[in-house]
Amino acid sequence: MSTFKFKQFQVTQNKAAAKVGTDAVLLGAWTPIQNNTEKILDIGAGTGVISLMLAQRAQNAQITAVEIDLDAFEESKFNFDNSPWANRLKSLKSDIKTLFFSSYFDLIVSNPPFYTEKTFAPNNKRNLARNTSSLEFSDLMEKVDSLLSPDGIFSVIVPYKEENNICELAERNNLFPHKLTRVRGNENAPLKRSLIAFGREQKKSTPDELIIEVERHIYTQEYINLTKDFYLKF
Repeated sequence: MSTFKFKQFQVTQNKAAAKVGTDAVLLGAWTPIQNNTEKILDIGAGTGVISLMLAQRAQNAQITAVEIDLDAFEESKFNFDNSPWANRLKSLKSDIKTLFFSSYFDLIVSNPPFYTEKTFAPNNKRNLARNTSSLEFSDLMEKVDSLLSPDGIFSVIVPYKEENNICELAERNNLFPHKLTRVRGNENAPLKRSLIAFGREQKKSTPDELIIEVERHIYTQEYINLTKDFYLKF
């Protein structure tokens, strides 16, 4: 059994195409949580690691995780049921594009598929997890607009090269960047990811930068501070 152990929970990842990775951990640890955050939606939950991290951080929130792939859905449900927050975590097997809810969410998170080029891995499930053909950025932003509360936050991680694209799509759906962190592997590496938190209000946000490693397997203090509540190694 393949299991990734964190300080307060563990993630079984035998069947889901997308395993626990740095992107998911970054999003789960970085995402802003407001005092009034009571309902959270995780779009494309995979193993459920982001939902579990948010359950640890937002101790009064009810979290709904939506996953289209059956194996990943079953795995997230198993991980939720075996976590300390089983009563606050719910997993749904569904396509978010056709799913409707009766109320808004205070926080929506997504680690979306982002390989926009038509380059598919041999494994079809891995294709679904990695390629935007399964969930276009435009569809994602429209759905978020329809589900996010007036004071809510939408938090996402995307490749740095897609930052402008997703910000433009967000603005078309009345969502504006409130917080933006650009990520690079080390001081000399190119920018790789953008963490962006959107809200309804137009406000000026000043991007900052996160460097993960000083050198191979030697982590920056900033990255340690961000993830130390979760990783066993910190």
